[in-house]
Amino acid sequence: MNILKWMSIRERAAGKTGRPLPVSRDRACEGPVHLEGESKTAIETGRTRLLLGGLIFVFAFSVIGVRLVDVTVIDPENRVRPTVSQGPAELRMERADIVDRNGQILATSLPTVSLFAHPKDIRDAKAAALGIHRVLPELSEADLLAKLTSDKTFVYLKRNLTPKQHYEINRLGQPGLDFESSERRVYPQGPLAAHVVGLADLDNKGIAGVEKTFDGELRQAGEPLRLSIDLRVQESLRSELQTAIAKSSAIGATGMVMDVQTGELLAMVSLPDFDPNLPATQLPEAMFNRATLGTYEMGSTFKLFTAAASLDAGVANMGSTFDARAPIKISRFEIKDYHPMNKFLSIEEIIIHSSNIGAARMALDLGTAGQKAFLSRIGMLKPASSLELPEVGSPQVPQTWREINTMTISYGHGLSVTPVHLAMGVATLVNGGMHVPPTLIRREPGEQIDASRVISAKTSESMRKLMRAVVEAGTGSKAGTNGYEVGGKTGTAEKLSVHGGYAKKALLSSFIGAFPINNPRYVVLAMIDEPKGTKETFGFATGGWVAAPVVSRVVARIGPLLGVAPSFEPVGGEQPGRQASWGTGVRKVASN
Repeated sequence: MNILKWMSIRERAAGKTGRPLPVSRDRACEGPVHLEGESKTAIETGRTRLLLGGLIFVFAFSVIGVRLVDVTVIDPENRVRPTVSQGPAELRMERADIVDRNGQILATSLPTVSLFAHPKDIRDAKAAALGIHRVLPELSEADLLAKLTSDKTFVYLKRNLTPKQHYEINRLGQPGLDFESSERRVYPQGPLAAHVVGLADLDNKGIAGVEKTFDGELRQAGEPLRLSIDLRVQESLRSELQTAIAKSSAIGATGMVMDVQTGELLAMVSLPDFDPNLPATQLPEAMFNRATLGTYEMGSTFKLFTAAASLDAGVANMGSTFDARAPIKISRFEIKDYHPMNKFLSIEEIIIHSSNIGAARMALDLGTAGQKAFLSRIGMLKPASSLELPEVGSPQVPQTWREINTMTISYGHGLSVTPVHLAMGVATLVNGGMHVPPTLIRREPGEQIDASRVISAKTSESMRKLMRAVVEAGTGSKAGTNGYEVGGKTGTAEKLSVHGGYAKKALLSSFIGAFPINNPRYVVLAMIDEPKGTKETFGFATGGWVAAPVVSRVVARIGPLLGVAPSFEPVGGEQPGRQASWGTGVRKVASN
């Protein structure tokens, strides 16, 4: 059949040309054989190509395999090692971090995106508003529609989207919607150090705390800003103050821990506080920094300054006595003691029993000029300008400093200062007599400190003895701490009433202490705002009952953290220890 079919083909071909085709029986038989040879050639060519392609794939995958082994086994770090042109430059934020003295992050920035729209490019505003509302239910659909149909060329819809929100909005496929790369300021510690750190606004500009003070430096995005705050100490102080508020049903509290040699604040707490990650939800009273902005009459803690000024000026000595047998009457007012001793009192007894009468008598001997000059040298009459916060209050000083003011100020009334003033002043009394400006920035070892001498080292030693006596035998006994010798002074003052005068049941109760008192390293202040007496305190809400125990518990917690070894050495005398590099109205009142 094949031969016949082949001949038929030749005949048709011959008919088309008009010429017969030569026919050979032998050649006719070779036709199929010729076609079979071409098929074999094609198959061989295909095999060659397949083999060549296979070799290429094998080579390519071999190279990839070798590289994988190199990356994952031989040099695993290579996969995360940035090149010169990428990595750090891409991750650099506009604002530098803020960290505590140990490097723990207090504030940092994260890359994020913000959603905006060009209303004129929106084709279906109603559908776009509905889609955005489904992804971002916190945004009102009506408000979105109003923005998307406005005649503006550019409107922000939502700042700081999460990656999931970014993805879902992008999936809407709505023309006219776009994203802007930005960064969001976050505070990993929440409210723990909120009043110190402060916060930045949506435009990444500092508006409170050190965020505002160092806004320019932080915007340069250099090295992290290292504060003097120690988060471990901060948490200890804050938790103990919170406990005191809960137990005494107080409306607030404040406190701090200060290094007496360097002025560094290791902790500063103001309660209630706020979460800087959620500033819009906070109440105004929570944003108020009681530690540095609030000014208060400090009550009997000021008797320490009266004693120090008198001793240092030489108008009294540790053996001097003052008449406290009866209240001091001035016009229709009188100065009296909470626990009257009805006798002549030594300076030690005045401090131990917190005698208003004795302090007033001592101040009269010192004189108005002497008192005013001393308080000025110790920094009580001007703002603590060295403190790196914008929220710093100014002391409220009498316009006319008369003799009656001298007497009331001697026991802490008639002059209002901030809590940081009190801590700074007591640090001066116990550190050898040097006034050291307070700071929230960590000092480097050997750094020169601008300090000035206020009292002699001998007077400072006497003050440490007096403060220790308050804890051993006076109103501050509840500040005693096992393993640490604490010295200090109680203070209880009636708060000024909004209607004038004083609110007798609205107390500001405090305790200011130093430890270890034989060679002080730290001052600890606890102040409770309007505490209420409880069954545990036998109805008392004074500093000795509600604030002194707070200091005791704080010292017990932070002493080991700060490397302060427990000691029971006697008070006074020269003690070894680290040294700083110093460069050049009248009424009845519960006084304890």
